[in-house]
Amino acid sequence: MDRPGISAVGVQERVHEAVHAILSDDHNYELGVRAAREVAESALAAGGAAELVEMIVATSLKLAETLERIAAEQGLAAVDLAEVWLVA
Repeated sequence: MDRPGISAVGVQERVHEAVHAILSDDHNYELGVRAAREVAESALAAGGAAELVEMIVATSLKLAETLERIAAEQGLAAVDLAEVWLVA
């Protein structure tokens, strides 16, 4: 990450926090989404749009890595798996 004032570690921590918020509350989806939104709003307040952009990019990279691993295990193309997961 080459943006001044935005730490790669801090962005990764926020990404983890947002994903964890959604995954950890099995009984109340809305609370998980609200908590993830609060993490994103916190990133925006702390680092502005640039930090929010970095969070989106970091999340996209992690999702792509995960889809590539799952696709390889299933003998599929990662882009085809992404179509099923993200467009449906």
